[in-house]
Amino acid sequence: MKRKEDKKKEVESLRRQLENTSSLFVTGFEKLTVAQDFELRKAVREAGGSYRVIKNNLANKAGEGTAAEAVLSGLSGMTSLAFTSSDPVALAKALTNYAKSYPTFTFKAGVVEGRVVDARAIQELSALPSRTELLAKLLFLIQAPAQRLASAINGVGRNLAVVLDRAAKESKFQA
Repeated sequence: MKRKEDKKKEVESLRRQLENTSSLFVTGFEKLTVAQDFELRKAVREAGGSYRVIKNNLANKAGEGTAAEAVLSGLSGMTSLAFTSSDPVALAKALTNYAKSYPTFTFKAGVVEGRVVDARAIQELSALPSRTELLAKLLFLIQAPAQRLASAINGVGRNLAVVLDRAAKESKFQA
């Protein structure tokens, strides 16, 4: 059993993490093996997030006064937290993919960019393209008009050169 000082340190540590994170997913799990837990933690790390199993009372105390207070109060059952300061879509995708493989892993609620979301909204969030994909699409849209303009300008010169070459071969420029 943890001592009171250790619990206070854990609450303060979690509170600091919650204050420095933009997105949090509260999940439930049952009967995960060590290998399955290792696989989950690896998937969360690859998505740029952190994962913690936490006691409900400690989570409730750590969440007081933070954006996550609404989702961390009144928790029951086995609870874990996955959080990130970078891309919430990547973390939601990783957790959703894991939940498809292991149905005992469930979503309870979440906080995305300061807004409380339910399990259905987390599923919808995971269907969005990731930040990297969105940036690539945006870059393509920015570059596309310039590429089309360059192609059109090159096309006029190329077409003119073809016409002049054909006219010269057919001796159309004889004086």
